[in-house]
Amino acid sequence: MMHKTVALTTAAVLSASLALSGCGGGTAASSAEGTESTAPAATSEEGAASETSTEGGTLHVTMALGEEEWEVMRNEVIPGFEEQYGVKVQADQIEATDVIKQLQAMNEAGNMQIDVIAQDANNLSALVYGGLVEDLSDYTDIIPAETMGTMAEAGVFDGKTYFMPYRPNAEINYYNTEMFEKYGLTPPTNWDELYNAAKTIKDQEGIGRICLKLSMSGDAIELVEFIRSAGGDPLVLNDEGCVEAFTFLQKLWPELSEDTTTATFSTTNTYLATDEVYYAPNWPFGANILVKDGGKTTISATEGFSGPDGFVKTLGGEMLGIPVGSKNKEMALNFIQYMESKEVQTLLMKENGWMSFRSDVYGDAEEWQKPFLEATQKAMEAAQPLPRVSYWSEAQQAINDAAKEICINGADVKTTLDKYAAQIAEYAQKAETAGA
Repeated sequence: MMHKTVALTTAAVLSASLALSGCGGGTAASSAEGTESTAPAATSEEGAASETSTEGGTLHVTMALGEEEWEVMRNEVIPGFEEQYGVKVQADQIEATDVIKQLQAMNEAGNMQIDVIAQDANNLSALVYGGLVEDLSDYTDIIPAETMGTMAEAGVFDGKTYFMPYRPNAEINYYNTEMFEKYGLTPPTNWDELYNAAKTIKDQEGIGRICLKLSMSGDAIELVEFIRSAGGDPLVLNDEGCVEAFTFLQKLWPELSEDTTTATFSTTNTYLATDEVYYAPNWPFGANILVKDGGKTTISATEGFSGPDGFVKTLGGEMLGIPVGSKNKEMALNFIQYMESKEVQTLLMKENGWMSFRSDVYGDAEEWQKPFLEATQKAMEAAQPLPRVSYWSEAQQAINDAAKEICINGADVKTTLDKYAAQIAEYAQKAETAGA
């Protein structure tokens, strides 16, 4: 009874926390922790023209944040920049999916009214290949030397830098320490241990408690990680590594939680908080919701598990760029450098629970955060962006469709992968013909 009461209390706190933080299951900023904000845009001087002077001008910045995140940004972060540079910052809410439309319209009208954009690290290709963002290759010296992993490389396309690090992300794997101890298990470090944990718990409880985030639509982050950690190429799909990955997933599938296909950023937090699942990958911000706000101290995390070919994670988060036609390019670069500073990164980590791309800020973390930050650091060191090709959305759906047939319907692995590999090859050919 006490265990159930604690779970219900935690769930209530969790629900309130989710509502306040604006975290939903949308895909607009999925690799930035699934944040789908309802925060209103600032109301002052909307659409006013930017000025070119570094004194008294207005710098227009767009981000997609939750309400609490906006409070920190507008009340603690932005005022410091305004005071330092004598400039007003107009920070507005624009969802990631709307950024391209806004920039295209302003670009065509010859009236760019945005100076800095924060964009999902896995949604940069369209902006770069659409000619909508500035080449920042001449300014890479402002990227801190303390940048971890491949975060700086995520902004590089065809040898040129278009985006700079700001808010990194890589999923970590949460687990219930109490339940793992009960069944004599340790967090899995490889595929065999993952299967053993899933089967052991299901055999004992009669229900799957190991959860993966495999919705079979939208982002295919976990599927790509399985493929890459077996040495496969998600854009080929029927190579040896891909066959090995999907063969294992087909074997693992019956032992998994039924919540695997409905797991999103927010629902995964709920499943963990209420002990519906004992293990699941999710974005690092979930630690704030589960442990800091929800008091779920039995939850810890590791960086995840390796495949036959090694350890792989997907690089997410957001990068900062400057739209072509910005009237305040110099000040925009100052803003990017300010956002990358140790002071601002430390503040965002402490107040928003964000991870930092800088290796020198983690010593300032609170004690409860340290296991999650350590797991995140290890995940980010191995993290790679999703494939950056113009046809990725189509290829991603083919990967999802293949997973449905193989895992849910039990279809033959190689035959199914051959079918969808042919589709991806067609998408690639069309893109090449179109000059993408």
